[in-house]
Amino acid sequence: MIYIIGLVVAGLLLLSYMWVEAHLNRIVTQELEIKDLPESFESYRIFFISDLHNRLISNKILSKVKNNVDVVVIGGDVMEKGVSFEKVNENLKQLSNLAPCYFVWGNNDYEENPKKLEKILRGHHITILKNDAVKITKANESINLLGIDDLSTENASLEQALDSAREQTKILISHNPDIQYDLPVSNEIQLVLSGHTHGGQIRLFGWGLREKGGTKEVNGTKVVISNGYGTTTLPLRLMAPAESHIFILKRK
Repeated sequence: MIYIIGLVVAGLLLLSYMWVEAHLNRIVTQELEIKDLPESFESYRIFFISDLHNRLISNKILSKVKNNVDVVVIGGDVMEKGVSFEKVNENLKQLSNLAPCYFVWGNNDYEENPKKLEKILRGHHITILKNDAVKITKANESINLLGIDDLSTENASLEQALDSAREQTKILISHNPDIQYDLPVSNEIQLVLSGHTHGGQIRLFGWGLREKGGTKEVNGTKVVISNGYGTTTLPLRLMAPAESHIFILKRK
C-alpha cells in the first residue's frame, strides 16, 4: 500500500513539474556570429518567438523585451484549431507593439481560418513573409529577412524567397526546421530561425519524437531550432522547457 501511495505521489510530482516546464517564461539570450554582417548591424537584437498555440504571452516576457530589441520575428503557429481569435489578436497586438514585426506561417495556423488570421496580422501592421524577402536598412547598410510558407503546404519555395533577396546577409525564417535539408551548399543563407518541433515536448532519457531545440551548423549555415513557447495536445513538457529568444547578431 505504501508502495502504491509512493508511486501516486511521484506521478503527481512529475506531472506538476511537467506543467511548470510547459508554462515557463524563459527568454534565452544568445549571441550569434554572422559572416559578412554589415558593421551597422553589430549587436542587432532579434526577439524570436514561435509556437504560441494556446498560450497568452506573459507580461514578464513583454516587459523584458520592450525597448530591448530592434525587431520581432514570429516563427509560426500563433494558434491551432480551437484557439480563440481573441487570444490570437491579443498576442499579436502585444508583439507588434514591441518593435517592427515579421511573421511566417506554421502548419497549425492553417487549421481554423487563415484568412481571418491574415486580416488580424495585417491589422497590426505585421509583415507576412511568404516565399519572399524584405530589406532591413540601418545607417545605409542592409540585410535581408527571408520567409517561406510552411513546408506542410507544399507551397514553400526557398528559391522564390532567394530570388527576392539582394543583400549579402540573409536570415531565413522557416517554421519547420526541415528546411535545413534543402539549404544551398553555397552558404548563401547565413542564419535560419525555426521552431515547430517543440523540442520533442516530452523527452525520455534524452529521446524525443522531434529534434530538441538548439543551434548547429548545416552547410556553413547557422540553424536555430526553438523549443517554442506553447504546447499542443497536452499542456505538459519534459526536458524540453518552453522558451523564447533574444538573438544578438555579432560580426564574424
